[in-house]
Amino acid sequence: MAATVYRPATAPIADAPCEGLVCLELEDGTAYQGYSFGAPKSIAGELVFQTGMVGYPESVTDPSYRGQILVITFPLVGNYGVPSRETMDDLLKDLPAHFESNQIHIAGLVTASYAGEDFSHFLATSSLGTWLKEQGIPAMYGVDTRALTKRIREKGSMLGRMLLQKEGLTVSAPSLGVPGDWKPHFDTIEWVNPNEKNLVAEVSIKEPKLYKPDDATALKHPSGRNLRILCLDVGMKYNQLRCFVKRGVEVLVCPWDYDFSQEEYDGLFISNGPGDPKVMDATVKHISAALHKNNTPIFGICLGHQLLARAAGAETIKLKFGNRGHNIPCTSMVTGKCHITSQNHGYAVDATTLPTGWQELFINANDGSNEGIMHVDRPHFSVQFHPESTPGPRDTEFLFDVFIQTVAKCTADNTLLQKGVEFPGGTTEENERLHPRVDVKKVLVLGSGGLSIGQAGEFDYSGSQAIKALKEEGIYTVLINPNIATIQTSKGLADKVYFLPVNAEFVRKVIKYEQPDAIYCTFGGQTALSVGIQLKDEFEALGVKVLGTPIDTIITTEDRELFARSMESIGEKCAKSASASSVEEALNAVKDIGYPVIIRAAYALGGLGSGFANNEAELVDLCNKALAASPQVLVERSMKGWKEIEYEVVRDAQDNCITVCNMENFDPLGIHTGDSIVVAPSQTLSDEDYNMLRTTAVNVIRHLGVVGECNIQYALNPFSREYCIIEVNARLSRSSALASKATGYPLAFIAAKLGLGIPLKEIKNTVTKVTCACFEPSLDYVVVKMPRWDLKKFTRVSTQLGSSMKSVGEVMSIGRTFEEAIQKAIRAIDFHNLGFSESKTALMSVDDELQTPSDQRLFAIANAMHAGYTVDRIWELTKIDKWFLHKLKGLSNFAKDMTKFTASDIVGRPDLLLRAKQLGFCDRQLANFWASNELAVRRMRLEAGITPFVKQIDTVAAEFPAFTNYLYLTYNASEHDVSFEDRGVMVLGSGVYRIGSSVEFDWCSVRAIRTLRESGFKTIMVNYNPETVSTDYDEADKLYFENINLETVLDVYQMENASGVLGAMGGQTPNNIALPLLRAGVKVLGTSPEMIDTAENRYKFSRMLDRIGVDQPTWKELTSFEEAKAFCQKVSYPVLVRPSYVLSGAAMNTVYSEADLESYLQQAADVSPEHPVVITKYIENAKEIEMDAVAKDGKVVGHFISEHVENAGVHSGDATLILPPQDLEQATIQRIEEATRKIGAALNVTGPFNIQFIAKDNDIKVIECNVRASRSFPFVSKVMGVDLIEMATKAIMGLPFEEYPAIDRPAGGVGVKVPQFSFSRLSGADPVLGVEMASTGEVASFGVDKYEAYLKALMSTGFKVPKKNILLSIGSYKDKREMLPSVAKLSEMGYKLFATAGTADFLQEHDIPVQFLEVLANEDDQKSEYSLTQHLANNMIDLYINLPSNNRYRRPASYISKGYQTRRMAVDYQIPLITNVKNAKILVEAIARYRDMDIGERDYQTSHTPLQLSGQLNFTLQDSLSRPHSFKKAHVLSVEQYTRADLHLLFTVAEEMRLSVQRGNVMDILKGRMLATLFYEPSTRTSASFEAAMKRLGGEVISIATQYSSVQKGETLQDTLRTLACYADAIVLRHPDENCVHVAKKYSPVPVVNAGNGSREHPTQAFLDLFTVREELGTVQGLTFTFVGDLRYGRPVHSLVYLLRHYSGVKVQLVSPKGLELPADVRQQLVKAGQLLCESETLTPEILGKTDVLYCTRVQKERFTSEAEYEKVKGSYRIDNQTLKHTKSKMAIMHPLPRNEEVAEEVDFDQRAAYFRQMRYGLYCRMALLALVMSG
Repeated sequence: MAATVYRPATAPIADAPCEGLVCLELEDGTAYQGYSFGAPKSIAGELVFQTGMVGYPESVTDPSYRGQILVITFPLVGNYGVPSRETMDDLLKDLPAHFESNQIHIAGLVTASYAGEDFSHFLATSSLGTWLKEQGIPAMYGVDTRALTKRIREKGSMLGRMLLQKEGLTVSAPSLGVPGDWKPHFDTIEWVNPNEKNLVAEVSIKEPKLYKPDDATALKHPSGRNLRILCLDVGMKYNQLRCFVKRGVEVLVCPWDYDFSQEEYDGLFISNGPGDPKVMDATVKHISAALHKNNTPIFGICLGHQLLARAAGAETIKLKFGNRGHNIPCTSMVTGKCHITSQNHGYAVDATTLPTGWQELFINANDGSNEGIMHVDRPHFSVQFHPESTPGPRDTEFLFDVFIQTVAKCTADNTLLQKGVEFPGGTTEENERLHPRVDVKKVLVLGSGGLSIGQAGEFDYSGSQAIKALKEEGIYTVLINPNIATIQTSKGLADKVYFLPVNAEFVRKVIKYEQPDAIYCTFGGQTALSVGIQLKDEFEALGVKVLGTPIDTIITTEDRELFARSMESIGEKCAKSASASSVEEALNAVKDIGYPVIIRAAYALGGLGSGFANNEAELVDLCNKALAASPQVLVERSMKGWKEIEYEVVRDAQDNCITVCNMENFDPLGIHTGDSIVVAPSQTLSDEDYNMLRTTAVNVIRHLGVVGECNIQYALNPFSREYCIIEVNARLSRSSALASKATGYPLAFIAAKLGLGIPLKEIKNTVTKVTCACFEPSLDYVVVKMPRWDLKKFTRVSTQLGSSMKSVGEVMSIGRTFEEAIQKAIRAIDFHNLGFSESKTALMSVDDELQTPSDQRLFAIANAMHAGYTVDRIWELTKIDKWFLHKLKGLSNFAKDMTKFTASDIVGRPDLLLRAKQLGFCDRQLANFWASNELAVRRMRLEAGITPFVKQIDTVAAEFPAFTNYLYLTYNASEHDVSFEDRGVMVLGSGVYRIGSSVEFDWCSVRAIRTLRESGFKTIMVNYNPETVSTDYDEADKLYFENINLETVLDVYQMENASGVLGAMGGQTPNNIALPLLRAGVKVLGTSPEMIDTAENRYKFSRMLDRIGVDQPTWKELTSFEEAKAFCQKVSYPVLVRPSYVLSGAAMNTVYSEADLESYLQQAADVSPEHPVVITKYIENAKEIEMDAVAKDGKVVGHFISEHVENAGVHSGDATLILPPQDLEQATIQRIEEATRKIGAALNVTGPFNIQFIAKDNDIKVIECNVRASRSFPFVSKVMGVDLIEMATKAIMGLPFEEYPAIDRPAGGVGVKVPQFSFSRLSGADPVLGVEMASTGEVASFGVDKYEAYLKALMSTGFKVPKKNILLSIGSYKDKREMLPSVAKLSEMGYKLFATAGTADFLQEHDIPVQFLEVLANEDDQKSEYSLTQHLANNMIDLYINLPSNNRYRRPASYISKGYQTRRMAVDYQIPLITNVKNAKILVEAIARYRDMDIGERDYQTSHTPLQLSGQLNFTLQDSLSRPHSFKKAHVLSVEQYTRADLHLLFTVAEEMRLSVQRGNVMDILKGRMLATLFYEPSTRTSASFEAAMKRLGGEVISIATQYSSVQKGETLQDTLRTLACYADAIVLRHPDENCVHVAKKYSPVPVVNAGNGSREHPTQAFLDLFTVREELGTVQGLTFTFVGDLRYGRPVHSLVYLLRHYSGVKVQLVSPKGLELPADVRQQLVKAGQLLCESETLTPEILGKTDVLYCTRVQKERFTSEAEYEKVKGSYRIDNQTLKHTKSKMAIMHPLPRNEEVAEEVDFDQRAAYFRQMRYGLYCRMALLALVMSG
């Protein structure tokens, strides 16, 4: 078999000259091609790989790599350049400071990608490539190093040769490599096996040389001379020398074969080195002699260790591929501790051959191989790893201290030469006795409650993991978490779940009720921690042990002052700060701190009075301002522009400590890390930076005594190594969830086990199954996390980013290059984003945006780059590391270049297409550049064989085989990591959490996956949200951590050959692509996407409701203010207005008067035909009701109804829900159920759906219907004990399930769901409820009645029940009346009431005692006892009920009402606030009834499965065919016969036909009927579709081929028609003579359907065209039709033009060549109807820009007088992607077909191309027509 050749796997560096290709050939013939970036020469050597993520300058100068070709598994190399070669070491004087020897020792370097000249580090003086060239070392990038590593791992270390492209031979497209027979293009050289040479002789010192320590630190021999270590240099790294000399000993370095027996020294050290120890006989002999004499202690490292073992008489063996990495765990046989070590060796000591007197000192915790030996009674020891590190962790450097102390002791007392070495850290037995396992049977876990900004879905994930870990240990788990939407609170996870507030009061009650042995407070965010801190002194008395990190440690990390002191005690520094109460004190403070400083006013909210001062003048100015607002200022060292770096740290009870993931923020310090883009692992830190911070992290965490997991954040000065610690989170945090997903290391799971006292080394790595969990993952990819903000949902919120977090969700993306990962992340945030490209959204000026970051910052960078800003300029403004900016600039430049090409150019340039994909551009983005469409680019890509590769995340960079299903896609690769045999079901997740789509959809996705797996299906999860349980790799059979868009889903679907796609569980994200997926040939499971579209398109949905007789609020789409005014007058105010185009973020709004309407429409949108508004009658004081249901094939099989507490008008996501409903009448319920059945049937739903109803006086109307799982599914499923998602999944998959199963819940209990808001995080946002959703999460609790449940749920959101003072401010008179009884009740209960003016007067009139407060008057002249603001600010108010009067829609930003200001104050001072009258009433009632609450059975659910019973439902489909209509038994000859009502009937029946065809129903409407087709002209579509229509309706067809019939004998048309009428019930006729219709009408006794009379008419084509427009665009009204081509003879055009007069607002544009214009009479109809917009002979961009329906016809040669005339216009109307550049994104392209050249084939892939769907619609239309004409 021919050996495989791989083309380069990554894109070449942009804007850099190509240095030629290199081909890496392996012994087995495999060849990897890549780009040269080192010395231009060919070499051969042994191929080895190294898994470290930093440290290439150290590695390549390590003599142990002599003769080896080094493969670096981390894909991004060269990022931080290379430091100066000239700088000498302070200690070693004449040796270089930054390297491990004075030359590069590797033979060649192989990497995946390379940074080129765009490196970034303050020490770098050149690029890696420049240095390699200086030293004559070849290097290549562009190799799939993961694939190569796997090959070396499987076959063992092998020989390789790097062959340079021959000079003078050019390769046309380097990025495609040289396919096939590549050898003639490259040099040839011989193979070289370096292990056959004496490599040590090449690298060892030539003469002995002495290195002396600093006199001040020198250690002395008893005789007074310096202590001397004799070092045998067998390839020594300079850092070994540094480790000795800095510890105060002098070192005599001797050559490898030197006989040192005559030298005077106090300790013998044998260094590391290259090659096989077997060839070193001379050295072994000398060491053997020294062992024999035993005059001094001996210490060996790496090769030195192997030589010492051989000298002692043991054997060494060659390992299969060696250990080369920075994360190898080694267990000490003395202390039992596990250390993370740096290694680089290919040989090992065979421990079984150790002679007596020797024992193992360290063993490899992964494979048990030997890592160190010691003599039992002599001071001799050695280790296989590198305690001097460089590169790698410094955890074992203490061995140098051990050796030097041993040497010093032995010189003082030579009897110690008869004893073994003593190691610090106790013995294994002692350590296990000191830290036994915790013995617990029952553990209480605290959850985090509702999702809020800063504390979101990551705790669902970490808590779920913790519970899984506890269950695995056989522990009974009790969870308190009121968040009903999460998986954590589902059955099957915790043994018992309490839906109660996570606060001290309720936790105490649960502890007393449950009596657990232990509690975990670290898995529920800040909420759980605070409870732990509050109850810390009670736990012991309650008999509860705190697991994991001690509470005192948590308190230390939470309190800035305590934390700073604690850090100082171990010599670590935090940001310097001081407080001052005068300007003088501030000036003194600065002397110690140094400029620049940040000044903050103490006790001020929202960062009032803070700013930066760079000098004394600025400081004085700022302090004066700040001290005016506050008694004290904080002066803090400003580290603005410093890098922000985080490490995730894990420590067990036995003090084993590792860092799992380090992350670098793309944004410099100053933006909250939750609002920053984060990159993992760090990209711009060198080995020294990385390990300096790593060592600090380990020291700090050990000092604090954390057990489990925590994260530490640093600020690092980019121009020095100065750093300080910002904070430690001693719990699982947002970044822990991110780190778990980024590395595949399940932090929460492991942390939960560590809290039980299980040591790290005893926990297995779940991914490899063979290695242990005590290791630091090595990544061979890069991860980007990006936040998602939803600030547009709030009025008046500040969009600036700062130290307070504002994002509501985040995405994570994975790639093999930074470009690939960041582009994926940008797309994941929002489906409108295509990647890193200039954005048209209105930004403030680019400079401002760059300097003061907002949520638009990344797009500002793109715009700046597009506008020509340099990287340096952007860096000055943003301080974002230049490495990142250079990468982005490369994308910007590439995008600019791409716009110079067209799609047809690219067909011949597959190399450009490949490069674009390797840089992370998506097909949609490329289609934009090349004026094409997404599916055409896809087609081109597939034809060029460019498809993504699937890679695994395995935690070990392919060093060990992985059993992981955790996958991502990349174009920067050469092979897949997995095979595709599963044919699994793809489940699409919910994507990024945002307002309106959050954790509840993750619950749905996970429940669907678990149901599928339990039913024996293989599953594939696709999602990109790191905070979720669905992206946990043990949930599905395969997890693709990838974007949910058309391109990616198709890629995965086609590779996996999946059995279907299930999108109904993931909320709106999957629904948006359902129709395109269906059209691309994907099997979409569940309800047909066409039906989803019917529900989502307001016109189609409205027509469907009319058809089935279900009511809805009156609505209309309007295109001018006048129309809007008229409509509102007709339906009466208030109305709901939603612009289709949103400018200022003011979206939907309730409008109460004409004046409001006018100002709103001016403010919100420009109302025009392009931007219509939809106005709906707003029904006041109506109840809103939520219906969640499941159907199968249109039949409802399970449903639950919940009611809203608030009246309709509050978004259902912000409403309080009650289940089962308490205040609904039976009649209303029955009507809702009946409407639901009708809707389910009409949409033919299979799976979940949700309908929102509005009810008033038992009248019900439908607001909207979501054909997917909805937000309330988890709530209703858990309250009622029936899992609707499980039922829906089974219905979709055709599995057996029980309809209407028995409800499993405590009798009489009520569940109430309450929204969780995050207004306090969003400075400036107005906390009122409206039609736009504002809540970020939800909670639910249970009670005896709705009042108890409501109060518990409200407390779960952080609400505190008022103790004493309540403030009332009630706007409208109606609300005052409604609230009166409740206010009276508050007064009776003894509350002190305060009120604003109007409210106080009203209450006093009704004899309720109340104190009046003045709102926001001038504070000076008013006594504070009357000041409302003073009362709020001094926390004198326990509850504020503020009910705004409802004649205000949400105002634009300029207007600030007093009500708004006081509401905002309440939020800022954390005073409970109620703004809705219904909530206020239920709250007062609840407080009156439940002053204190017990807990009981209804508060919890347990994990066991209930019994199920069944029930049934069915109903029939009404028949529209029986009532009288104008089609019945009538001719269909001309469109002029029909009215709008006739068309409506036809289309309604067509909808029914479509449902039937989709359900596969057999219809017998026309059974026994016969249709004759009579065509005098050729036809494919018309004849076939009539025939198909007739047969689908159960009838038969006779088709007459006129060329063989009696027509040939001269029979007249009338005779033929009369003859056929004897056999058939109807005739379809096509005839070249326009007058044939008159003949038919006159002579045919049976109905004749006109299928074309000459070039006059084609009525049935016009019907189906209209039907197509309705289905594609929702409505015909208000659309602009452009007819292109032969309009004179194009009969479908004539019929269609006639029918368009029935529709208002339609405009028509005519484009045709001279001589083929629309016939005068037809044109006259358009003029008369006022529909003719323009006429033209050319198709201009302006015409295209206005077009909604582009209707093309064939320009037929036979219609022209001469060939020349035809040639002139033949191609002028070709519609291709170039033409479509000018069209709207939502429009339809139609063509009656057949086509010649009018529509290019590339357009077929455009979603807007409707002409083949037109044919399907034609079938339904013709079925409807035949049924209407022939039935009955």
